[in-house]
Amino acid sequence: MKSQFLSLFSGALLLSQDVVAQVASPLGGPSPPAKKVWVYRRWAGANYACKCYAGDSCWPSGKDWQSLNTTVGGNLRVNLPPGAPCYNTFQGPLGNVSTFNAAQCASVTAGFPSEQYQIELPAAGLWTYFTNDTCRPTTNPAESCTLGYYPTLVITAKTVGHIQAGINFARENNLRLVVRNTGHDFLGRSVGWGALVINTHGFQDISLTNSWGGAGGYSGSAITVGAGVQAFTALGRLNALRPPKIMVTGECATVGVAGGLPQGGGHGPWTNQQGFLADTALEFKVITADGILRTTNANTNSDLFWGLRGGGPATFAVIVSASYRTFDDPVSTGITLEINLSQTPNATLFWKAITAFTGYSNYFVDNGIYVYYELGTMGQNLHVQPFVGIGKTVAQLQAIVKPLFDDLKAIGVPYTTTTKTFSTFYDLYRDMFETEVAGQSALTGGWTIGKEDIRVNNTGVVNAFKTILDNGSFMVGHMWNAGYGLPATRWNESSVNPRFRSVSNKLITLVPVSGNAPLAEKAAAQRKLTYVIDGALKAAAPNGAAYINEADPYIPNWQEVFWGTNYPALLNLRKKWDPSSVFYAVSTPGTEAWEQIEYGTRLCKKV
Repeated sequence: MKSQFLSLFSGALLLSQDVVAQVASPLGGPSPPAKKVWVYRRWAGANYACKCYAGDSCWPSGKDWQSLNTTVGGNLRVNLPPGAPCYNTFQGPLGNVSTFNAAQCASVTAGFPSEQYQIELPAAGLWTYFTNDTCRPTTNPAESCTLGYYPTLVITAKTVGHIQAGINFARENNLRLVVRNTGHDFLGRSVGWGALVINTHGFQDISLTNSWGGAGGYSGSAITVGAGVQAFTALGRLNALRPPKIMVTGECATVGVAGGLPQGGGHGPWTNQQGFLADTALEFKVITADGILRTTNANTNSDLFWGLRGGGPATFAVIVSASYRTFDDPVSTGITLEINLSQTPNATLFWKAITAFTGYSNYFVDNGIYVYYELGTMGQNLHVQPFVGIGKTVAQLQAIVKPLFDDLKAIGVPYTTTTKTFSTFYDLYRDMFETEVAGQSALTGGWTIGKEDIRVNNTGVVNAFKTILDNGSFMVGHMWNAGYGLPATRWNESSVNPRFRSVSNKLITLVPVSGNAPLAEKAAAQRKLTYVIDGALKAAAPNGAAYINEADPYIPNWQEVFWGTNYPALLNLRKKWDPSSVFYAVSTPGTEAWEQIEYGTRLCKKV
């Protein structure tokens, strides 16, 4: 397979085009301006100007791709879907490749449900809906394996110069560009039909300091991480210090902590204490759309620094490294709660219990408690794992949750619970938070519930929950308030939606649907998510908002629900830092004119 793979890259590419475009600068810096070539299409009664794709006359020649490959140290590869070794032939846009390999097929079949396995692949998406669910592992190698909505080529970047070369090449040749670190994305932003990917997962450097000496007026401890560093690695390094330290991360340990996480905001178990990950950022090293490496902090490129902290992933620049505040890691306690309708078939009592649970949302976050829960994953059940008391003893956390448990007893709903305490939050994090899986296909939505909504309409919120479960969906919940532990004077330092400072319950909604389902079925699932499931939440909680990393990208009025009053400033930043729209992620500032036409393939703008 390797020899054919290399032949495809060096041979078929050279024969595929006769148009020579300008080659990226071998020094990695900005290249001379080149005339941008568009592909004009008509779709659904409208005219579009589109990016260049394989088969278009403006697609770079094989000579150009070989020059780029030399510039990036031989790290440019034709992309194969993860399941390709299970098929006799991969039928790609650049030619066919014989791909079957029994040992590799066994490996990918076993690893496909593993997040970390897929993260280590060059261009996989951990959730497969937006890949078109093509070329999954199979036991029938005679089946068809095509590219689906996966990217066409990948640069596995090892240096800053490799990233610069990829950005310059995409800009000069008008290619769709995808920046991919872990592929840990619900909205399909780590993949894209026919795109060139820059994979930054190889940037694994970590440095620690007890005294930050950079901009921003902060002088405490800090961590600087490369773009590819994941939460479990960063937290492990911090925990090894004496005394141990901690940083804000997401709930899932495999998420990268530089890149899409802070650009979306970055919520997690420490959000009650310190706000979002974006709120703790001290500095970013980034490469902007012109291919230039820049430092951004409170003093240098401060407008860009503000936008990178919550203003949308893949919007303004590629993050190469990020520096964050770190904190002392205290004794922490966790409590689990399980309510299952199979133990009490009385649905009325079950929903009374859920009403009591959600009614305590404000109370929990006002006491600094983070709550992670799932509702409806196995029918009608509530699975809380865990209530998190950072800096709380067993007695303190139990006293906080006692009113809820007293209510459950009064309602007469049976439940089970466990309590554990740890010397650090890191130990709790490793022990009590459950491992997530990859390889599943679903549409993802979500909404946050405002504290005012809980105060005045908790019953309406619970009725929305009923609607969600009745329509075959389920929810993942996170109770936090991003303004509780962060002084109000610092709320506007980042560009996250100001409404997140006054919420108490954030939900992810999911509608299972295959990525290769018939178009009508996919459209029906999207309508259900947008207008029935998330629509019920929006109606019940008008003071809420949507979180860009875990929401329906096709939600109406996305500018307002994702960023609120910050959107106009973010739009202006996009016009300043990426006027040619080199970067793209669905429903992010400045993408109003862009669509993926022709059944979700070509990225184009209306003309």
